[in-house]
This record gives sequence, structure tokens and C-alpha cells, in this order.
Amino acid sequence: MGWFGEAVDSIKSIQIRQALSQVVSLGLIVTSALIIWKGLMLMTGSESPVVVVLSESMEPGFARGDILFLHMSKDPIRAGEIVVYNVDGRPIPIVHRVIKVHGQRDTGEDYVLTKGDNNHEDDIELYAPGQRWLQQHHIMGRAAGFLPYVGWVTIIMTEKPIIKYIVIGALGLLVITSKD
Repeated sequence: MGWFGEAVDSIKSIQIRQALSQVVSLGLIVTSALIIWKGLMLMTGSESPVVVVLSESMEPGFARGDILFLHMSKDPIRAGEIVVYNVDGRPIPIVHRVIKVHGQRDTGEDYVLTKGDNNHEDDIELYAPGQRWLQQHHIMGRAAGFLPYVGWVTIIMTEKPIIKYIVIGALGLLVITSKD
């Protein structure tokens, strides 16, 4: 009959109580993940405490696929720091180094200019049209640490959605057919 036939028979034999138990378990797993994410957001002060480096623009410091852990503090941003920023009109955050900080005397706000370590030019071309500096509200966080290459899982699932659906389907099937 094969593996698939056995899985179908296993699904047919599930009792209502067991099915409800498995749905509750799945709900607890999802809820736990959300609580952990929200806890990380509160602890780090960043709306996105973990990001994946998506390009080679920060090599040799960070490679594509590295995971960065972010934090946000009230301290002024200094040249040399690595920040993650999001520009209006661009859905994907960018990881680059601050190369210049410009303080505005009348508002007291700092404006920053960034550049990828592996890029020849600064990031003005990446900013919104007419924008020459990043403001504080563009900065999502500052790099506090990294884990090399672990983000490749995210990159592969984003670039090849079929793999994501296969993994989600397999995990769902595993949850449905487990007897515990």
C-alpha cells in the first residue's frame, strides 16, 4: 500500500478527541512561537529582533544567509555601526554600515548615511527618491550578534516556494498522524 496509503488510513482512524487534542497542540505551538517573538521584540526594543542577510553587500563581515540579532537603544547612532533599515516604498529591510552621522541642531535628531561594506557607493540610490539621509524612524535595529549561514533555510524557502509548501505539508501530516 505504501507510505501515502498508510498515512491516509491513519488519518481515517483518528477519533474526534484525538483530533481535537492535536489541533490544540498545534495551536499551542503557534501561540508559543508568537509569544517568544513578541518577548524578543520587547527585550530588544526592535520591531524585528532577527533578520537574515539577503545579499553579498556586507561581505566579508556578513555573508548571505547569516542571521543577525538586533537591538534598539536610545544611544545615538555612531559611524561604523551596522544597522538594519527600512525605506519607504521598499518591503525588504537592508543591512548596511553607518558611514556618516549628521546632527540636526534645531530638532536634535540625527540623520545617517549608510553603505554596504562590499559596495563602492553609499546608499543614497537605495533611499526613497529625493531622500539623502535616514532618520531614526527608518532604523529597525542595530546588529548585536550573528549566526553564520543559518538563514539559508529562509532564503531557500522564499526563493523556492514549493519547498516551503512541501515542508509545511509534511509537518502538518506529521502532526495529524502522530498518535501521542
